[in-house]
Amino acid sequence: MTMSQVVHVIDDDPVVCKSIRLFLATEGIESRTYSSAQQFLAAIGPEERGCVITDVRLPEMSGVDLLAEVQARGLNLPVILITGQGDIPLAVDAMKKGAADFMEKPVNDALLLASVRKALRRQVVDPEQSASTQEIRSRLSTLTTREQDVLDRLVDGKSNRVIAGELGISFRTVEIHRANIMRKTQAGSLPELVRMLLAVTNRHSWPTISSSI
Repeated sequence: MTMSQVVHVIDDDPVVCKSIRLFLATEGIESRTYSSAQQFLAAIGPEERGCVITDVRLPEMSGVDLLAEVQARGLNLPVILITGQGDIPLAVDAMKKGAADFMEKPVNDALLLASVRKALRRQVVDPEQSASTQEIRSRLSTLTTREQDVLDRLVDGKSNRVIAGELGISFRTVEIHRANIMRKTQAGSLPELVRMLLAVTNRHSWPTISSSI
C-alpha cells in the first residue's frame, strides 16, 4: 500500500466507523470515516486512491447506489459492502455490478483485513488464466444436478424451506444437499461461496451454474 491510499469507511453508526478505523490503524492502514454516502462524495476528488467500506443500508443513498456513483465518476476506488444477513441477494447483485467484496455482520476482523488488502492491491486478472479460478471450476464441476439446483436458489437468498417447496423435496434433503455443496466447494460460508461463483462467471450476468463450469 502506498502512502496515498486511504480506506474510506461509511456508516451512519459512529460506533461502527470508530471500531473499523481503530482496527485498521492497528494494522498500519490509514482510514477516514463518513456518516453518509453524500458526505463521502463531497469530500473526495478524482485523484483519490484506496478503497471504500460501506454499509449497504445507508440513509438517502444506499451502498449499492454509492457503488454506481463511484463507477459513474470513474473513481479508482474498489467498494467493499457490509451487509446484514437478509441482504445477501442485494449484495450478490452489487458484486455482479462490480463491488470488490461483501461481508456479513458481524464482520470478522481477519476477513475484513484480507478484503481491504486485496482491494488495495487489486489488479485486472484474466480469470481463465488464474490457477485459483481453475481450482474453483474444478470443485463446482463435482456438484450433482440437484446440488446445482439448490445452489442456484441459495445464491438467490432463498431459505432451505422455500427451496424444499420449489424442488419438491424434504427440508432435511435440502440441508444434506447444502452441506454437500459447502464440503465439495470448500466454502466456509455462503458469502465465500458467492465470491467463488463470481470469480468464474461474468459479473454482469448470473447464469445458472451448469456441469460445464
